Amino acid sequence: MTDRAPGFLKPGPLKHDAPEPLEGPVTATVTGGTILWFVLFLVQLPFYGWFDEHGHLWWVWTCLAGAGLGLIGIWYVRKRDAAIKRDAAAGGGTSTEGTPGEGASGGGSGPAG
Repeated sequence: MTDRAPGFLKPGPLKHDAPEPLEGPVTATVTGGTILWFVLFLVQLPFYGWFDEHGHLWWVWTCLAGAGLGLIGIWYVRKRDAAIKRDAAAGGGTSTEGTPGEGASGGGSGPAG
């Protein structure tokens, strides 16, 4: 490496710890985004021919893919929330020593779920 390399490329210890992850209404956010993608798909369907003629048909299918991936996301965040609640009820504590599924509750036997 050269002496002109930016600071993040230089080897050495980190200068500070990473910030705590932001928590919020994750399930509601993912559900809202999924609904938005599906509504956009439905709104574009009447214009399918126009999109096809102008080479923008991928817009329609991108919205459908977003809705489909959003369904997977809803499933994932609901399981994550259930695992967090299960861990808190089991006496795993409410501190943010780690993220659920990374052994923050003690045993370290694998991902929660």
